[in-house]
Amino acid sequence: MKRISIVSLKAQKVLGARKKGAYQEIIPLMIRDLCDYAQKNGVGINGAPIFVCHEKTSQEAQLANANKSADVEVCIPIAAQAQESAEFKHYELPEGEFAKVVHKGPYEKCAVAYESLFAWVAKNKKTIYGPIREVYLNDPREVKPSQIITEIYAQIK
Repeated sequence: MKRISIVSLKAQKVLGARKKGAYQEIIPLMIRDLCDYAQKNGVGINGAPIFVCHEKTSQEAQLANANKSADVEVCIPIAAQAQESAEFKHYELPEGEFAKVVHKGPYEKCAVAYESLFAWVAKNKKTIYGPIREVYLNDPREVKPSQIITEIYAQIK
């Protein structure tokens, strides 16, 4: 079982977009397009890319992914309000107390981290509310799959 920690996150200004699709197909493209937009428009990126998962359960996420109808939100932290477009909007991710687990390895193997997170939540009689966040700390184009680091955050009460 992976180690779970409790962290407090402050509200975070982000520039983001939201679309429907299959996770593995759409997330990399959305991150690329978002970073390209930020760079072309002089937006100061202030952190690693974030995927916000709006499906409530792992079964719901698996079904939405299989049907290519997953509700995919991708954002990047920014230092100040950014120029918006039809696709990219600035907003704030909420603050709160989160259960955090770190996964090292290929994205396809994050299930073990999620299982540990959900088991910890149940064991500690907590409730997850709001979407789960994945923060991508390094670039899979620059590191081996075994070296990819993903932080997973679930807001709890």
